[in-house]
Amino acid sequence: MLAAAERIAGLVEKTPLRQVRISGHDLWLKCESMQTGGSFKLRGATNRLALLSEAERRAGVVAFSSGNHAQGVAIAARRLGIPALIVMPSDAPTPKVEGTRREGAEIVFYDRLSEDRVEIAREIAVTRGAVVVPSFDDPHIIAGQGTAGLEILDQCPVAVRRIVCCCGGGGLAAGLALACPDAKMVVAEPEGWDDMSRSLALGRIVPVAPDAPPTACDALQTPLISPLTFGILQARGARGVAVSEAEVRDAVRFAWSELSLLVEPGGAAALAAMLSGKVEPGAGTVVMVTGGNMDPALHAEWVA
Repeated sequence: MLAAAERIAGLVEKTPLRQVRISGHDLWLKCESMQTGGSFKLRGATNRLALLSEAERRAGVVAFSSGNHAQGVAIAARRLGIPALIVMPSDAPTPKVEGTRREGAEIVFYDRLSEDRVEIAREIAVTRGAVVVPSFDDPHIIAGQGTAGLEILDQCPVAVRRIVCCCGGGGLAAGLALACPDAKMVVAEPEGWDDMSRSLALGRIVPVAPDAPPTACDALQTPLISPLTFGILQARGARGVAVSEAEVRDAVRFAWSELSLLVEPGGAAALAAMLSGKVEPGAGTVVMVTGGNMDPALHAEWVA
């Protein structure tokens, strides 16, 4: 983790830790929504790409993502002079698609309901001789994401006792669990997409159901977590909660009205868990605000 922090120093922003009062308690928000690219994903992508050999850099990288990891990889690749191709769902939010393309990455779209993004990425990588850069199932990605935890320990004026974190595949949550071993971990996911929460409760990995409901939290629509992230969080005694779409909307509105923070739905899940009371507020609690890439028109509609 310390090596990752040194490796990406100067290539990612040190994001602010902001104090907020919820239900009579002072809590802290780690604002990764203010990171370059609008999410924490730049941390892991930069760490992973910086470790590529010269031959691997020439061949390029392939990633699959609905948007935030896509932009993180695209930004890191542009800065390091590495060709990048991103496999994105055809229903990915327009700002995320445009942001990825603006960074110079090539995009291949797929149907989220009928096609396998992992297989598509692997086939392209084999054809091109490129390196696949997963969004969470990689120790270097996890280490990069965990650098946010090292910042939290440095920034927080009180002892960090608990971290509440949005969770898709669990890369950020796992990294934070490793970086902040004395803090209890709580992961927050959308209802129906709470496979990490259910897996932790059952003690084994379970996938998202085929009939999972639609969710505005596109960044958290990971159909199956990995043994790597699950193992780390299970070993740390993490637990999970599920938040509703209405609770996520309330959190997006709260972030804007109370803090002037533009937060996307998936990035607001942990805050939703706190505001809804599904996680009890307490001393030394840090809440991750993980992304801010939301369609401006939709955001305006939500906060009106």
